[in-house]
Amino acid sequence: MDELGEHVEGAMPGDELAHRKAKIEEWRSRGIDPYGSKFVRTHGAAEIIDSFSELEGEEVSIAGRVMAFRGHGKASFLDIVDASGRIQLYGKHDALGDEQYELLRLVDIGDIIGVTGTAFRTRRGQISVAVSSFRLLSKALRPLPEKWHGLRDVDIRYRQRYLDLMVNPEVQKTFILRTRIISAIREFLDSRGFLEVETPCMHAIAGGATARPFITHHNALDMELYMRIATELHLKRLIVGGFEKVYELGRIFRNEGISTRHNPEFTSIEVYEAYADYYDMMDLTEGLVAYVAETVLGTMAVEYQGEKIDFTPPWTRVTMAEAVQNETGIDFLSLEQKEAVAACRRLGLEMPDDAGCGLCMSEAYEEFVERNLIQPTIVMDYPIEVSPLAKRRADNPELTYRFEVVCAGRELANAFTELNDPEDQLERFQTQVAQREKGDEEAHMMDDDFVTALEYGMPPTGGMGLGVDRLVMLLTDSASIRDVILFPLMRPKE
Repeated sequence: MDELGEHVEGAMPGDELAHRKAKIEEWRSRGIDPYGSKFVRTHGAAEIIDSFSELEGEEVSIAGRVMAFRGHGKASFLDIVDASGRIQLYGKHDALGDEQYELLRLVDIGDIIGVTGTAFRTRRGQISVAVSSFRLLSKALRPLPEKWHGLRDVDIRYRQRYLDLMVNPEVQKTFILRTRIISAIREFLDSRGFLEVETPCMHAIAGGATARPFITHHNALDMELYMRIATELHLKRLIVGGFEKVYELGRIFRNEGISTRHNPEFTSIEVYEAYADYYDMMDLTEGLVAYVAETVLGTMAVEYQGEKIDFTPPWTRVTMAEAVQNETGIDFLSLEQKEAVAACRRLGLEMPDDAGCGLCMSEAYEEFVERNLIQPTIVMDYPIEVSPLAKRRADNPELTYRFEVVCAGRELANAFTELNDPEDQLERFQTQVAQREKGDEEAHMMDDDFVTALEYGMPPTGGMGLGVDRLVMLLTDSASIRDVILFPLMRPKE
């Protein structure tokens, strides 16, 4: 077993563990707690390097994890890393004295130390800190993976993210960018008068999307509850209540498959604006993504997995019917129901005999079109069968004012002109309930209270939901959704 497997998985060699435990006892025998207390820092590693012309010869105090140790008789060189970067320390026997220098030689890679010293440049020109005093702040019992091994085992990286962050600086960079992306989303919406709100994570009815929910139990109320699969219906209740621009950025839970694009717990942003429609949401979505890219990366053009992607508005807009016809040669809107089913079967798609034209078109789109859309594309006018919460098109009641943004072959955002007719909404819920009774566990449940809310009147409204994790993937060139979620769900090890 290599060093990574031994130390990360817990099968650490006994001599290494004994060696480090002996050092702990050595520290304690000298009256020093190997798990120290507060340390006041004056600078970070990057600040010392960036401002060296001002700090040269000045006293500084820094702290971080030891990542390298090179001893040369009466002098030792250490590299430490803090949140800002990496810097070299120079410990000299003459400067530290016998006792402190002996203690310095007890330090292991992985230990966390605090140092006071003078900023200087070595003869080789490397900016460093000449140590005048130091303290052990936390002793590492386990050695880090060797630098050149890194953390190649993806399973270990996800299970022990703290190690991944320690030894892979590019992983830290990804999650710093994630935080900045989320901040930029909020900046964009706040500056346009949207109000950030919070709605429940546990629902009596799983609604707002077609997805299989997680089920939990409330002991005090003795009732089953569902972890939310969307924030939509509560946010639209707020529009009914008089808020005109609201959004929620938070976690969503769907009891579905795990893949490079799907995690059962993920982050979304949903936005609702009264007196708007899906055209307004198109403009909003384009503007939001372009603003985030420009703010965080300094450009709207990025590279994702070898593909150049340009988020500069305006994006291509195409109806689903046009997109499917362009790819398959079939105009599903011109077919009768039986003809549509037969057309799908000729394409190799299994469809039930009673499948509607819209469902057939949607299946053909998902199979033959979506994965080929690399540049950000707005796909409009989804069929009513797959859009239970979107308003019908006035010119074709079999279609809805709904669009999805597709980029790099996957859905990034989903938006509607929201359905505000309570009778139409009730009928659609009833259709979904019938599908659920036939065994479709992802079909929508009946939400009588939401229908009641619509009966009080909801203004014309535009709404949009965007997958934050997928946006972070695109902007950080991350191949898997697990690469942008700090602690993705993992099956327990046997």
